[in-house]
Amino acid sequence: GAHRDLLAYLVRRLLENGANSSFVNQIVDEGVPPAVVAADPFTALEQARTMATLHAPRDLFMPERVNSLGFDLHNRDTLAMVDAARAPYRAAQWQAGPIVAAVVTGGTSDTVTNPADPTDHVGHVLHASQADIATAFHAATPWATDAATRAQVLNKAADLYEESYGELFALLAREAGKTPRDAVAELREAVDFLRYYAARGMELTGHARGVITCISPWNFPLAIFTGQIAAALAAGNAVLAKPAETTALIAHRAVQLLHDAGVPASALQFLPGAGDVVGRALVSNARVAGVCFTGSNATAQAINRAMAAHLAPDAPLIAETGGINAMIVDSTALPEQAVRDILASAFQSAGQRCSALRCLYLQEDIAQPFLRMLSGAMDELHLGDPWSHATDIGPVIDARAHADFSAYLDRAAQEGRLLKRLTAPAQGHFIGPAVVRVSGIDQITREIFGPVLHVATFRADQIDAVVDAVNASGYGLTFGLHTRIDGRVEQITQRLRVGNVYVNRNQIGAIVGSQPFGGEGLSGTGPKAGGPHYVARFQVDQVVGHPFVTGRAVDVSAVQARLDVLAQLDLPCQRMIDLPGPTGESNRLSLFGRGTVLCLGPTADDALAQVRMARDAGAQALAIAPGVPVALGFDGVLPRGALEHLRGVALVGLWSKGDDLRAARRALAARDGALIGLACGHDLAARAVLERHVCVDTTAAGGNAALLAAQTG
Repeated sequence: GAHRDLLAYLVRRLLENGANSSFVNQIVDEGVPPAVVAADPFTALEQARTMATLHAPRDLFMPERVNSLGFDLHNRDTLAMVDAARAPYRAAQWQAGPIVAAVVTGGTSDTVTNPADPTDHVGHVLHASQADIATAFHAATPWATDAATRAQVLNKAADLYEESYGELFALLAREAGKTPRDAVAELREAVDFLRYYAARGMELTGHARGVITCISPWNFPLAIFTGQIAAALAAGNAVLAKPAETTALIAHRAVQLLHDAGVPASALQFLPGAGDVVGRALVSNARVAGVCFTGSNATAQAINRAMAAHLAPDAPLIAETGGINAMIVDSTALPEQAVRDILASAFQSAGQRCSALRCLYLQEDIAQPFLRMLSGAMDELHLGDPWSHATDIGPVIDARAHADFSAYLDRAAQEGRLLKRLTAPAQGHFIGPAVVRVSGIDQITREIFGPVLHVATFRADQIDAVVDAVNASGYGLTFGLHTRIDGRVEQITQRLRVGNVYVNRNQIGAIVGSQPFGGEGLSGTGPKAGGPHYVARFQVDQVVGHPFVTGRAVDVSAVQARLDVLAQLDLPCQRMIDLPGPTGESNRLSLFGRGTVLCLGPTADDALAQVRMARDAGAQALAIAPGVPVALGFDGVLPRGALEHLRGVALVGLWSKGDDLRAARRALAARDGALIGLACGHDLAARAVLERHVCVDTTAAGGNAALLAAQTG
């Protein structure tokens, strides 16, 4: 073979055969007895299961919960089973509308068509009227039963979801354009959310907040929709659920299954309709005690401002708002594996995932042959009917998205930056996966929510600068890294400011309970969905509510100068939690302090208590209140309007009440950029924590990767 091919093969064999567990290694080691070398692997497997060091897939998360049901889409019997279950729904039509605990009046209606085939009418959706919304608010009642009963019902709902897989797969294909592989993953995630949050609800000791508005996106119309609702219900709240306009049929069926499982109608009501009508009403009513939202940053800002104007100042906004996600592939990466993971990360689900890879950084030493391999792999992708098992890439969601991405790629072609673009089917909203050349992530000015991969190159000595550019984008959702150098993994993960990092694997498809998902900065507020701290956010912490304390106004410019200094300091990891997962994969959740907490009292004692809480969480703290010692901050009152402009603030603690608290909430909501929370009670300690997760495919090194440790790439 050619040197380029043979040397890589030789190195891989050396690594794999050099592993202590390798047959080749053991057979030449005279210290290993023949009985060990020739041991029956099935005996070893049974021993591992007996000792609970190795679990069957269904038992991966036991005894807490059973794992979601898997479907092997490479197995002919499984394919036949799936096809038989979907068959009754191939041409079915569904009807959806408001589900409220009273009479429904209804407003306008929409006809739903298949994004892959505009001649396929999937059903009709009746929008909620203003009367329906008012009725739902009047009827909404927190789910006041005990946590064990709520958990039992949510687990029953998970069972019903799995039993209904044929109908749900059909809906996901025809309404959302999901391929069978994506439909399986979505159903499993929804089921995992129900069971995981049921378990988390059993751990809570607080009280429900009240009425929670849940607004979900179209790209995960079953999984995210279900996850938001399940978390709020597990904590004992009432939920007003508004699905995305384009995928209301799936959401309607999910609510029916939740009700069939035993969720009271008064605890879960369904209100489909336009965001600027129904959505606006559901975030502007004073009865709402909190909002859970997944979608664009712009919409999150609008929701945040509506909440500040109409809701109680302590009502939380739990938001996940997307990202411009990067991956680094260095010269030590295994190209075949990296290409496989890039195809999945950038193009699976037609690129319509907030976690999707948007900017690939290739080390320039390998860029040209790597891009040839990537181009060849892209040619093997099949675009077409998402119902078909042969389809790899389905359509984008609607005509507006199709027109936007087409225009974007046309401009890239005119500028000479389009490196590759697959031909798409003429019928339906298909975009051929494409590769666009960029100088770096800073050239991507917005999230292109489709199958578009941007590629940049870097020199080996520029890797820290690449990481800094990713951090400077302001987004912090997912990041991928392909390297066989352990030291490089440590170097990059310590420098990154990203919620989810994936090493030597794809960067999509976070598994509930193994890979808690959520970002920082422009990518969300936290806590992470599918993580140990999520459900607790849906319970209330008592608002302290001290009277406003008068005092002289502090010098805002001096405050900003102090914040700028604090922003330069790195915060160390406070705690690491190893999470369960399959053999060959490491999942570690790390807890950091959330930057600088502005501790505003209103009394000096309040401010000092807030400082202690923030520091206990690993965050930095700056106190501003009358009587505060100079060593801890500023003696005086920060004008609440200054909160609209101060840089370097990660969280504000204020235990005031009335107009003072509302003024602070409105000033924070008026900011552009990342959403900054207001902690009105002793939940400040929990909210001062920032979660980051690292997932490593530990099998990818192929043996003793320390042999490469001296390499610089």
